[in-house]
Amino acid sequence: MQKGQISVQTENIFPIIKKFLYSDHEIFLRELIANAIDATTKVKTLASRGDVKGELGEITIEILLDKEAKTLTVRDRGIGMSEEEVKKYLNQVAFSSAQEFLERYQEDANIIGHFGLGFYSAFMVADQVDVVTKSYQKDAPAVKWSCQGDPEYTLEEADKAERGTDVILHINEENAEFLEKDRVERLLDKYCKFLPIPIKFGTETKTVSEGEGEEKTEQQIEVDHIINNTAPAWKKQPADLTDEDYRNFYQELYPFSPAPLFWIHLNIDYPFNLTGILYFPKLGNTLEVQKNKIQLYSNQVYVTDDVKEIVPEFLTLLHGVIDSPDIPLNVSRSYLQSDANVKKITGYITKKVADRLQEIFKNQREEYEEKWKDLGVFIKYGMLTDEKFHERALKFALLTNVDGEHYTLDDYREKVKDLQTDKHNKLVYLYTNHPVDHDSFVSAAKDRGYDVLEFDNLIDNHFLQHLEMKLEDVSFVRVDSDTVDQLIQKDEESESVLSEKEQETVKSLFEKATTERAGATVVLKPLSPQDQPVTITKPEFMRRFKEMQALQGMGADQFPDQFNVVVNTNHPIIAEKLVRMRKEEKKEELVGYLFNLAMLNQQMLKGADLTRFIGKTIELIQ
Repeated sequence: MQKGQISVQTENIFPIIKKFLYSDHEIFLRELIANAIDATTKVKTLASRGDVKGELGEITIEILLDKEAKTLTVRDRGIGMSEEEVKKYLNQVAFSSAQEFLERYQEDANIIGHFGLGFYSAFMVADQVDVVTKSYQKDAPAVKWSCQGDPEYTLEEADKAERGTDVILHINEENAEFLEKDRVERLLDKYCKFLPIPIKFGTETKTVSEGEGEEKTEQQIEVDHIINNTAPAWKKQPADLTDEDYRNFYQELYPFSPAPLFWIHLNIDYPFNLTGILYFPKLGNTLEVQKNKIQLYSNQVYVTDDVKEIVPEFLTLLHGVIDSPDIPLNVSRSYLQSDANVKKITGYITKKVADRLQEIFKNQREEYEEKWKDLGVFIKYGMLTDEKFHERALKFALLTNVDGEHYTLDDYREKVKDLQTDKHNKLVYLYTNHPVDHDSFVSAAKDRGYDVLEFDNLIDNHFLQHLEMKLEDVSFVRVDSDTVDQLIQKDEESESVLSEKEQETVKSLFEKATTERAGATVVLKPLSPQDQPVTITKPEFMRRFKEMQALQGMGADQFPDQFNVVVNTNHPIIAEKLVRMRKEEKKEELVGYLFNLAMLNQQMLKGADLTRFIGKTIELIQ
């Protein structure tokens, strides 16, 4: 038996590994299996060159759990190590055997990472680590290396007949959770789900049929449980995949999720290597719960789902997989490191997403429009947060009106410019964020020949202001806004049928009725007799300001409602009935009723006021 000391830069390397180098203890299993994948990939590469004699045999990685012995073993049938290689690779922390191998077989090898520090992550959870290994090289004896988490180790000959390496972890009390079958299964599912070499963990029961017809029999047998899909969809060519294949892979990633809207298959080998599939999920009216669903892999080894460094903010709404060996990671693979490659990848993904959306819009417009409610959230978010995406999206971003018709920005401009250009030569786009509540306002606008857009998503408040800034000659006005008058003023000015004295009387009555309502301003307007007798409109600026405050978590009640009580002096109830009433009490009663009716139309009549109004209505009917 030999004894020696591991060659390290500092005596404190093990405390550093345990406490600082790796942010999460559970990744030890990923690192050890990644090393096993490396060793297996190496032996396959050597075999393809004729450097390994004889049959390779079963190429799998096996995870063995022995709760009684308190051990967890990662076993591979890879390249193995000779005694000299054990000394070279295990006893010099951070020395990269993978790097040396790459230099020799660069064009063939597909090596994940480094054996050095990745291997030593085992000491985060184990009091002792044994490595029993036998090299592929003929006549090289098997050896056993053992270390108890300090610079001292032992190295001796071992009894191992098969090529490959067993890494045996003697799990410490503090990390006993990693001796539980369910816990290990969850880790394997998280980190190893798509590794390129089959990984066995325990057994599963399968039903096997024999014979045919009446002689057909079924029996249950125990078989090795392979936990990973070694050929995930993103590693295949798009031409070899059907739509059903893409949907099935989505379910593999996100079981029981609604089917995705569309997807993009990424496949590039210059100026960097990157593959993957990104899916457009059904977003509905929520953003935050949909984020961080893109999984980052490096050669099929799971790295993280925190990909904000390599995809723009709005693309974090997408789901799926990105796999690239060219994304720089720190030694623990836990954090992305920003460099020129990352910026190139970010730009490439953004362009591919925009190109795909343009392609779908052009070739499948009907389907695109059907899915716009979900797609729109994503595209609007992208236009708000990414300048280059905004420019590209101008071709496929849509505006939808209350009749369910969809228009590109250019098409909509052409549609409304004749009727909806105000006296300042500015286009006025009318919209509603609640067609049911604003039905009377929408109807009034449509009666005048105006078109009304529908914006009912949380993001729309920001999106409208973004478009106003970008388009410059366009303003968005809600149908219940006082600024709708900008359009109406283009019509021939109507004259009030009331005299100036009668108008003063009417205004005085309504001002008295609205005294107790803070923020109310009475405005007389000679509108069409077909328009409502009394309408409540809200200044666009103040309403938007309050909505923004609410979105930012500030109470909207900090600022009182500002609204106009617009009295139509040409409506028969005002021009004929009200002004001809003799009793002041009856006038006040009618004015109060009309005001409450307008309040009700704006969803502003609540509580005791609403109860009294209902009672008064019943009384009038009786």
